[in-house]
Amino acid sequence: SSTETSAFQITKNPRDLERIPGGSSGGSAAAIAGNMATWAIGTDTGGSIRQPAAVTGTVGFKPTYGVVSRYGLIAMASSLDQAGPMARGVMDTALLQEVIQGYDYRDSTSIPEFFPEVVQAAQKGQTQDLAGKTVGVIKELHGEGFEPGVLQQFDLALASLSNMGAKIVEVTLPSLKYALGAYYIVQPSEASSNLERFDGVRYGLRAVPTDKEVTAETMMAETRGQGFGWETKRRILLGTYALSAGYYDAYYGSALKVRTLLINEFQSAFSNCDVLVSPTAPTTAFKLGEELGDPLTMYMNDIATLPINLAGVPAISIPVGQSQGLPVGFQIIGWQKHDAKVFEVASALETGMLQSLDQKSEIRNQKSDNNEYQGVGASGSYTDNNNNLPSDICHLSSQSGASHGRTLRL
Repeated sequence: SSTETSAFQITKNPRDLERIPGGSSGGSAAAIAGNMATWAIGTDTGGSIRQPAAVTGTVGFKPTYGVVSRYGLIAMASSLDQAGPMARGVMDTALLQEVIQGYDYRDSTSIPEFFPEVVQAAQKGQTQDLAGKTVGVIKELHGEGFEPGVLQQFDLALASLSNMGAKIVEVTLPSLKYALGAYYIVQPSEASSNLERFDGVRYGLRAVPTDKEVTAETMMAETRGQGFGWETKRRILLGTYALSAGYYDAYYGSALKVRTLLINEFQSAFSNCDVLVSPTAPTTAFKLGEELGDPLTMYMNDIATLPINLAGVPAISIPVGQSQGLPVGFQIIGWQKHDAKVFEVASALETGMLQSLDQKSEIRNQKSDNNEYQGVGASGSYTDNNNNLPSDICHLSSQSGASHGRTLRL
């Protein structure tokens, strides 16, 4: 959840260089948030697209499992991994999603004959007409364990959806309390199996010992010792233990049962709701090194995102404000193959926030005697000669003259 254990060194959050950019796709999120890229692709096994998007104030989407091919990715947990788009706005995210999605015969989990029209859905959402839509607030992901500032911004965004005509209801997913435990058995178990191939014989790095006889066994040990970081080693050990004789049914088998219960509860909730919503992460970006020594606390940062991977459903995170000066993410979840609904609601919420900020800017312009705050200039960006931007606006810009509108990065 922090990108602090990456082989490519530590990535910093452009919002605050002393804080984490989320993980594991923290590099992708930081590149977008730092204006180094317009689009990026991330991989999401338990929230690794959405959580970085939340803490950097960007947009990240995890598609329905199988909508984007996993061919070419290094598998960690094959039943959970999914590639997806990241960008500064919902429409840009939808545009990239339509480029990378589609059936791929080289991926056995790829869904044939399914191509969600997410760009069209995002355009529809810009009308801000959510009449007839039912939005379910997940009870277990609202309250204890979540920062007050995060919940405050979440509730404000929820009110905005209600003002657009959406019906807001509360839903409960009782098995959600077991999701974290189930995930950290399923994911390490699959990682243990997938990473077994990296032994110095067939793939990648090969290292040989310098202090002992070189044999196949010592070469494999040296290669895996040098090639895997300590977090990867921790998960391999957890997974190997869970899959060992005498423990398979007690741990891995039980986790799969919890996963089935969770999928059934999601399906039941979606029989009454078009989308479900929650904060993307319980906190804003924490400081680098702050949670490295406490793996359990680090893992808890994914409490709102990892159930989505266990269920194989689509979800997006968009920025909805700040808590103590740091971005807050709002997660919108759809049922399997209902990716378009997720984009419609996300686009509506983003458009509403843009209009709200436009109104605030207009009021500030009217109050300015010396016209220092210029509003939207020829470049399409809000400018302020004295760096006196409103506290709730970090960046608001046009997208290269594109007709689909502006992007919002809070």
